[in-house]
Amino acid sequence: MNITDLLMPDRVICREDVGSKKRLLEYTSKLLASSSPELSQNEIFDALINREKLGSTGLGKGIAIPHGRIASLERPVCAFVKLASPVDFDATDGQAVDLVFTLLVPEDSTEEHLQVLSTIAEIFSNAGISMALRQCDTDSCLLEQLCQWEARRISA
Repeated sequence: MNITDLLMPDRVICREDVGSKKRLLEYTSKLLASSSPELSQNEIFDALINREKLGSTGLGKGIAIPHGRIASLERPVCAFVKLASPVDFDATDGQAVDLVFTLLVPEDSTEEHLQVLSTIAEIFSNAGISMALRQCDTDSCLLEQLCQWEARRISA
């Protein structure tokens, strides 16, 4: 699964200031709804909040992968946000989050969901890409870094 196929340029945002985990989930819900007419912001927010109630999607090292299932969705969609100021996300290591990759998948796509989550986790298991993303100060820089990582992964 290629992440860059799911990640449109208008869903890659650099230096957003949200202030809290709830505001971050509201922001990413709005971002995903604005580029996916079949989705409502409330439906997305509810899916993300319901998943967070099961346990934080904060991975540690300043990274979170909020995700949820949406019945009306036909294929996975993603958004990536680099925050201007880290927010508490109840991560396992207690570290505030500044890199957030949000994923929505169709309700019945269990295998695809796991593949996409695995690929996103692989991105952030590489300290080099996390560092490169944190050094970006534009949306296009973030997208370029993610595309370059993907190209290296595919050619390896």
